[in-house]
Parts: sequence; structure tokens; C-alpha cells
Amino acid sequence: MNKTEIITTLYENANPENAAPMKKYMKDKFDFLGLKKPERNLLSKQFLKGAKKDETIDWNFVFRLWSFPEREFQYLAMEYLVALKELLTEEDLSKLKQLILDKSWWDTVDLIAAKLVGEIGVRNRGFTESAMKKWAKSEDIWIARTALLFQLKYKEDTNKELLKEVIKCNLGTKEFFIDKAIGWALREYSKTDPDFVRNVIETVDLAPLAKREGGKYV
Repeated sequence: MNKTEIITTLYENANPENAAPMKKYMKDKFDFLGLKKPERNLLSKQFLKGAKKDETIDWNFVFRLWSFPEREFQYLAMEYLVALKELLTEEDLSKLKQLILDKSWWDTVDLIAAKLVGEIGVRNRGFTESAMKKWAKSEDIWIARTALLFQLKYKEDTNKELLKEVIKCNLGTKEFFIDKAIGWALREYSKTDPDFVRNVIETVDLAPLAKREGGKYV
């Protein structure tokens, strides 16, 4: 299945009955084809299996998918990038930033942060950490949220001092998605280093939401 065929396949399998409630769940921010994840995965399985054999990332295809109004195409773009994540380089960070800033919402931003920016960070640690220090100070909440969440899957490889630094950059914002991200990052890392997280909760002036979310396991 080629790139044109997967786009056609998704359109041909659109389900208007599902589309309306899916759009409502996302606060009416995006149109939907009405393809829920299990069906979407089934339809794209063959395409993504073939894509894994690619030697380069087709960024024109990614941005083309991002331009479609239906949200399922942004999901497909991310799944395509995840399939080729080992090809991501530090030069691709700016492209991921474009995706974060366009059609921004938690459903795309969180995956880009943890699975794509995080992947670049694994192999380009110094470069990515330097970039995330800058992103943490961004006035755009989704860029800042990415800096908070990119280490989400790192476990014992988490740079905990960097985690603390990016949290401190985002205190007092009163932004739900920022405070939620702080709590999520702390909660996830508490599975690895509960003492560190406990110390952050006790010594840093976190918002009540961040403190509550971050302290669930400590």
C-alpha cells in the first residue's frame, strides 16, 4: 500500500456516525472521519509495515497529512514517524516543532513529546537537553509542555535536574495543560525515584493540580 492508497483507504472507510461524537470529545477543534483507533490501526497496518523499510523520512508526506482537516491524518502522520523514529536526527527537531505549533492539542503534542522528541533525545542528549531548556521558557504552552514531557519514558535515564529545571520554569502559569504535565512527569518519574519526586513536591511551590497528580504514588 502506497501513500496515496492509505489516504484513499481512510476516506473510503469514513464513519459519519462516529465522527460527530469524536469531534465533540475534542472540544469541536477538529473534524474527524470517524475512525476509532482499532479500526484505524487495522486500515493502516499494511502501510506502516511497508514504511518501516524506508531509508529516509518523507517529510513532505508528513506535512501533507498535517494539512488535512480530518484529525485521523495527523494521527497517521505521527504513526508514520514512530515507525521511522530511529531515523530521526537533531535536524528534525525543528520540523517536530512545526507540527507541535500547528493544530495544537494534547492528542498530538503528547505523543510527539514522549515518542519523537524523546527519541531524538536518547541519541542526541546534549543537543536536545539544550533545546528543551529553551522550550521550557516558551510562551506557547504546547512547546513548554513538550519540554516537560519529553523524558516521560526515560525512567532511570531521566536527567532529573533538568526535569526540576523545566518544572521551575513553568511555575505559576495557571495553565491547566502545564500544571497537568508537571504532575504527569513527576508521577511517571516517581515510579523510578520516589525520593526525588517527594523532595520536589515538598520544596517546590507547585500548583495544587501538579502536586496532586505528581504525588499519587509517593
